[in-house]
Amino acid sequence: MVGPSVTDKAPVALLVLEDGTCFSGRSCGASGETFGEIVFNTAMTGYEEVLTDPSYAGQIVTMTFPHIGIYGANTQDMESRGVFASGLVVRALSSIASNWRAEETLPEFLKRQGVVAIEGVDTRRLTRRVREGGAMRAVLSTLDLDPASLHAKVLASPSLVGVDLAGSVAASNTYAWGTGSPAGSPLPADTGAAPATMKYRVVAFDSGLKYNIARRLAEAGCEVTIVPPTTSAADVIALSPDGLFFSNGPGDPAAVAYLYETLRALLGTRPIFGICLGHQMLSLALGATTYKLKYGHRGGNQPVKNLITNTVEVTSQNHGFCVDFGSIGPLLPWDSEGLTHDPNDLAAWVDSGVGPVVQSAAHGRVQLTHVNLNDMTVAGIRALDVPAFSVQYHPEAAPGPHDARYLFGAFTRLMDGATDMFSKSDGE
Repeated sequence: MVGPSVTDKAPVALLVLEDGTCFSGRSCGASGETFGEIVFNTAMTGYEEVLTDPSYAGQIVTMTFPHIGIYGANTQDMESRGVFASGLVVRALSSIASNWRAEETLPEFLKRQGVVAIEGVDTRRLTRRVREGGAMRAVLSTLDLDPASLHAKVLASPSLVGVDLAGSVAASNTYAWGTGSPAGSPLPADTGAAPATMKYRVVAFDSGLKYNIARRLAEAGCEVTIVPPTTSAADVIALSPDGLFFSNGPGDPAAVAYLYETLRALLGTRPIFGICLGHQMLSLALGATTYKLKYGHRGGNQPVKNLITNTVEVTSQNHGFCVDFGSIGPLLPWDSEGLTHDPNDLAAWVDSGVGPVVQSAAHGRVQLTHVNLNDMTVAGIRALDVPAFSVQYHPEAAPGPHDARYLFGAFTRLMDGATDMFSKSDGE
């Protein structure tokens, strides 16, 4: 039995898209007016982790599952120091919480965090509108209820293209995870204790780091030092790390030039693992270009083919930009099992079961390792002549499936000096 939604006595709220489409509903969070790119997430659970994921900065999130908030909210499921999503759109928001872990209802959480939210929206219609029209700016308001006025405000609002949002959500100081960490305990209760001896020292660049990423690194035996994204390569090397981690984060990757230039300076000095924005940073450092997807990938059910182990992973993703693999450099057929498909014809490489290899002008050979099977876009790469790899999704599973947790083991194998950190048993 699901709980009742917010009553019809709640104030009216309006959602207006860049194309002029207007959706009316009821306020179910804080009062106010908020702007952002309208996006949709297909996950059935994990709404608190979504809201507190810094990668959602600048975005109004639509949950496609129709009933949200059933299990309430609690401090343990926070993935950062607060809510970074600009707003929330749902079909129905539960006004009660039915879970022993709940500390408050989701409407209470939204109000306390100052998040403008709307319920009563036909989220299927809204999702179709975004899929057909592509990413759009939007405004969500409980104050201005004039659609024409709101549409004018949307058209005057900035887009995410060319905007560096990473610096606005990242840590402003260096700290050691588990001691000065704002998240408290380095591991959640359901994963046991961290290893008694931390074997590896890892520096993690925070461009929107989720707490569970640091937890998983600690679980893999890593002593994690978290640094702001503006930290210089020299300052990082001075910390004597065994490996470097580049986190997820919001916004246009091409606008975060300082971070991928730092990564470029660090290539070859230490093993590197990047996820999401970190994947885009590694790709840009290797010579790739990026482009904006029509409406992005957001949800916990994105199928990805691992071309190295020939397995399929169900992954959690949240990104609106993608890497152009062929832009890194020319195809190397000899290293691609003799095949000569277009490097950007990813469907052909998936059908062949081969990860193509291209030549980076400055950093040697780069191999495509993972492909998103929904739209045949790049989901992972690895450098073959320097120790570095990355994926365009969230292996820490908060929220999401656990298929990709093996990547933390791949990172430790890379720090151990393995020339091929992927194992054929990974993901099985």
